[in-house]
Amino acid sequence: MTGRVSQKVAVSVVYVAAMFMTIMDSTIVNVALPTIGRNFHVPSTSVAGVSIYFLVSLAVFISVSGWLGDRFGGKRVLLTAIVLFTVASALCGLASSLTELEVFRVLQGVGGGLMAPVGLAMLFRAFPPAERIRASAILTVPTTLAPALGPVLGGLLVTELTWRWVFYVNVPLGAVTLAFGLLFLAGGNTLAPGRFDALGFVLAGASLGLLMYGVSEGPIRGWASAVVLGTISAGAVLLGLLVLAELRRPRPLIDLRLLGDRLFRSCNGVMLLSAAAFIGTLYVVSLYFQDGRGLSALGSGLSTFPEAFGVMAGAQVASRWLYPGLGPRRNIVFGLVGVTASIALMSLVGAQTSLWWMRLLMFTLGVGMAQVFVPAQAAAFATISPEATGRASTMFNVGRQLGSAAGVAVLTTAVVAVGATRTVAGRVTPDLAAYHVAFLVAAGVAAVAAVVALTIHDADAASTIIRRGGPRPEPDSESVAA
Repeated sequence: MTGRVSQKVAVSVVYVAAMFMTIMDSTIVNVALPTIGRNFHVPSTSVAGVSIYFLVSLAVFISVSGWLGDRFGGKRVLLTAIVLFTVASALCGLASSLTELEVFRVLQGVGGGLMAPVGLAMLFRAFPPAERIRASAILTVPTTLAPALGPVLGGLLVTELTWRWVFYVNVPLGAVTLAFGLLFLAGGNTLAPGRFDALGFVLAGASLGLLMYGVSEGPIRGWASAVVLGTISAGAVLLGLLVLAELRRPRPLIDLRLLGDRLFRSCNGVMLLSAAAFIGTLYVVSLYFQDGRGLSALGSGLSTFPEAFGVMAGAQVASRWLYPGLGPRRNIVFGLVGVTASIALMSLVGAQTSLWWMRLLMFTLGVGMAQVFVPAQAAAFATISPEATGRASTMFNVGRQLGSAAGVAVLTTAVVAVGATRTVAGRVTPDLAAYHVAFLVAAGVAAVAAVVALTIHDADAASTIIRRGGPRPEPDSESVAA
């Protein structure tokens, strides 16, 4: 059956569906948290673990996914991860207590953590460098459409059905994806990744898990909380030990030597900062629409959704014209300038301003982010060997995940620090200044990402730049000298 469908198509379909489930799950559940709290008769602050434990588990198991994919084959590991995620989703929907739900969310995180790096490695092995820009345009579907669709679908399911359906919705999608993968994915070649780096896994899992937990709890408990300070400090110490241990190993689980590749290093920096600005902004925009302007969860999701249309349109512009014509450096900088301007303009939207201005800015934000995600993903692996692709995809996804969590935490902290409400004539009213400050912080992060993007050398990514009707670009003198 595998011969009937191109592996480029087969891998793309399975990867996009798998990532769509994972990323959407991170946002769709947030809408249901208040309802889950009421259902289990606990305060809304007590259900934060439903999201946090998922993110921690995700971070822990991302670190081992590259090695598993190389050792047992991409198809086997990817489909096993889909089974884990799908079964765990069903169990979450069936949970009879908050404790059960949190345990099943950890299991969901295991599946989600294994999916991303393995699927990304398979995708870039299926597409040669000259076609990476096409593959990157495909990647924008789950990474940018899912965060926008999650609140819409979540609000609809919670309102019309029950909170349990925010988990059940993964089951049919997971089953169809699994069946398609079994029929059409090739077996996936196994490599020789060496002995399993148990010390690296323990240090990576513990450090990333503690950092993710601390960063996620910071806005809830307060950054001065002993729990937050303790977990972040312990995570930082263990991360330092991880760096020392992995640099001494010939075949490390987390191959930090890959950061010696200047193109891979620059693209990772851009993705980490861009994810922080983008995902953080999406989270704050949702708060702004609901708490600041009084929209329902569904109304908030629909007002955020223009971002998805912007991404889909922008991805086509990037892959067809801007990337081949400008190269990754100018394409990414151009996109980040647009992202910075779009988010900064959000800080000027007042209480009486038409919401259509925010919706327009969400669209332009999506167009700008497409100019970042598509070129950065296309260029990042241009100088990475096929044998190192699995390890590189692990690092790429770890950076993006940490950036996303840090962005939400930092911007939420900005909102809390200013105060989302104020008392006027004895009446508590929304204080939009809190959201304005958060938007300015996000714009600042995007601007820093643009500076990092200036370190990209187009000549390093020459194999991915195919101009229509013209030869590949010659290395410029600056890149040759470097």
